[in-house]
Amino acid sequence: MALSLPRRHVLASMVALPALAAVLAACSEEEKAADTPPPASGGGDVPAPEAKVDMALLLQPGALPERQIGKDDAPVTIVEYASMTCPHCANFHKNTLPEIKKNYIDTGKARLIFREFPFPQDSRSEAGFMLARCSDDRYFAMVDVLFQQQQTWAGVENAREVLLQLSKLAGFSQESFEACLTDQKLLEDIRAVRDRGAKEFGIESTPTFFINGGKYRGALTVAQMSAIIDDMF
Repeated sequence: MALSLPRRHVLASMVALPALAAVLAACSEEEKAADTPPPASGGGDVPAPEAKVDMALLLQPGALPERQIGKDDAPVTIVEYASMTCPHCANFHKNTLPEIKKNYIDTGKARLIFREFPFPQDSRSEAGFMLARCSDDRYFAMVDVLFQQQQTWAGVENAREVLLQLSKLAGFSQESFEACLTDQKLLEDIRAVRDRGAKEFGIESTPTFFINGGKYRGALTVAQMSAIIDDMF
């Protein structure tokens, strides 16, 4: 169960955290190990999943509405658990996802479901996800901006001011920015998504992907993810 904290916890914590604390919080030992490419199966070029999960369970509704790119009836479903302060996640979204989107998502072969996984005590990642959720239909645009600008806010002394300026570019006012980051119910729901991922699907590091139920850790390259998807046709 998510711990209920004071309403201004996220705003206050973003100011109080020392520089780089949020980034370090999102870089567990498991994450560092996840930099190692997944092993190929049978000596071939297709990375092997480290585990399999029940797709019906994985796709059950959670505490928040799903955020998805692609068509519901795509034959391949990619579920990504990510942290907004995770450099590996930013790398995937900047360098791999655009090609995957062009070759597989836009062509109807795959869809991507994106789920929040801010690590405990990482209020900056929580704040990033809250702002994305408050962006409504601009959710992925806000996620993209935060990943693109990650170095400008995730590890600076006063992340609040940088996030405020980025949010204003996305249409937030000072009032809507503060209202979003003091929404305790939204914060608890984001933590519930994380807690479910950890408890039911064994998420320990970010990014973690499930591709038609196969579990892969680490920022997969275009070649790796393409090989996995192509092997499903």
